[in-house]
This record gives sequence, structure tokens and C-alpha cells, in this order.
Amino acid sequence: MALRTYREAILEPDLPIIDPHHHLWDRRAIIAPSAEPPRHAFAQILHKVPIYLPDELTADLTIGHDVLTTVYMECGSMYRADGPEALKPVGETEFVAAAAAKSIAHPGGKARICAGIVGHANLMLGGGAAEVLEAHLAAGDGRFRGIRHSASYDADPNVLGMLVRHGPGVYLDAAFREGFARLAPMNLSFDAWVLEPQLPDLIDLARAFPDTTIVLDHVGTPLGIGAYAGRREERFGVWRDHIRQLAALPRVNVKLGGLAMPFAGFPSFFSEPPATSTQLAAEWKPYIETCIDAFGPKRCMFESNFPVDIGSCDYDVLWNAFKVLAAGYSADEKTTLFSDTARRVYRLDA
Repeated sequence: MALRTYREAILEPDLPIIDPHHHLWDRRAIIAPSAEPPRHAFAQILHKVPIYLPDELTADLTIGHDVLTTVYMECGSMYRADGPEALKPVGETEFVAAAAAKSIAHPGGKARICAGIVGHANLMLGGGAAEVLEAHLAAGDGRFRGIRHSASYDADPNVLGMLVRHGPGVYLDAAFREGFARLAPMNLSFDAWVLEPQLPDLIDLARAFPDTTIVLDHVGTPLGIGAYAGRREERFGVWRDHIRQLAALPRVNVKLGGLAMPFAGFPSFFSEPPATSTQLAAEWKPYIETCIDAFGPKRCMFESNFPVDIGSCDYDVLWNAFKVLAAGYSADEKTTLFSDTARRVYRLDA
């Protein structure tokens, strides 16, 4: 899928990759045509990429990098149209499991999509979340690995824009934690999307549930827009200290990516001409290196976050940027960062 026009030769084309974080969606029904571009940057992405389904994903996977397989990440897509409200997210797992089965049967192409599925269950249901988790496991055809219940929030509505969904303190809520307690006994992991100022909430949650595997998405989403415009570097030390506190908890892992989204306010977002992989690597380096230093390669994994990150670069350039960032690591460390951590965390050999 080519929203950006800048192309590069593929770096290290034989390095195996597992992409542990991508989405599939068809947003055409909810995006009204308009002569005026949407104001918020995330809405601009959806208007430019209203559809990203298995064919679009497969086209990206086969562009030149050695992507072996992927993990699907929930995004509120393909929910059931009727039935109990709590069970509607199971439709997403049903859709993705069918796409994964079709990919395995497809005679062409090396990459097999969605070997792991991370869905959504409303953990604010408390003990009632167990029924939803069981339904996901049944629908996943052996691929369901965990859930994501995002808690991203900021007092400035301009930061999240159309993604504003709830108030603060979700991970601190007693009902949420009652639901969260159901994950570890069912051998399910938890993906967390929070914004940088919310990292203390995730630290508190991880300390309260030391036996649950947690994955911090998008290096904790540093901010440089809205009320945080011009303050990203000022807040870097606060972010770094919280990352180190999370890294002290052995069941917490981190995804290296998501920095191509608009939230950090990097110059590369929708830049003209599009940023090169070396430019992207230079912007992202302080965050990526801090995470690897804190967590170690065995608890870090590069992620594409596609198609969301297409606002800054195409799929091939994104992975080139990660390879530029990983240039100083050993061959074994690269294998860990690009595939083995994702394989372990999401149990892709199960």
C-alpha cells in the first residue's frame, strides 16, 4: 500500500521478521466524503487509508523484507453487528481467524498473516469478562493470544482527537482489575496502549499483577502535540525514568515502534519529501535505544503498527529504519529484536 512515494533498497533482506503489531480495517462506511481535510492528524490517516485488509497487508509483507508472519492487534474492526454488547468484539477475532486460515491455504507468497491474534474485551466488566475471553479463545482457532484494553487519555482533547474514548484512571479501577485478574489463569497476555503521562498507571498495574505478561505498545507514546507541543525533549527524562521502572518488572515487554504516529510531533509526519530511513532512525533513536538498554533485546520487539504509521513512511522504509537503528547489535540480538521476542511473547510456536 503506497501512501508515501519515497522508495528505498531493502536493507538486510534475509533478516527474518515477525511483525507483532498491525491492524486490518475497512472504515469506508464511517468516513464521510468531504472537500475539507480532517483537522486531527489521526483522522487524516483514516481518510487516506480507509481500507487495509489482507490483500493490502500481504502486498506490504511481500515488498522485500523477509516477514515470516504477523500478530494482529485489535482496533475495533469487524465487530459483530448484533447480539450482546460485551460479545461484539469477538467478531473481530472471527474475521481475523478466517483471514489467517485463508493465508495458510494460499498457494503464493511466503508470509502467513495473523499467526497470533490480540483482541479486545472490556475488562471493566470485572468477572463478567471471563465469558468474553472464552468466546475469543473459541473463535480464534488456536491463534488467540491476549487482549488489548487501551487506556489512552489526556486532559487536552486535541492530543487524541477522534480517539478520545474515556476518562483517566482506567488501569487503576477496581472493576478493571477484577477483569484483568482473569488473564493469567487463562494464559493470556495484555497489550497496553497509554500515553507517556499515564505510564505510572501501567507501572502500578504491572506491580499488582506480577504473573501477567504485559506488552507496552509504542514505547509508551511520547507526546509532542497539543498541550505538549515543543515539550517532548523536556519530558524525555520523565519518560525514561518510567520506562526503567517498567523494565524492572520481569513480565513486562515493550514494542519498539509507533513513533511514526502523529502523537510525538516528529518532523517526519506527513513531511514532503517523505523522510528517509536514516532520518526516521535519527528521530526515534533516543527512545528505541533507551528501551533496549532498559529491557534488553529479549523483552523488546520491533513493530510496524501498520497502516497507522503510514503517515510517516511506507512499510519497506519503516523496517529499513529499524534495521538502521539495530546496526550496532550482534546477529543474535537482531534475531531476538526482529523475531524471537515476538515469537516467545505471543507463543507463535504453540
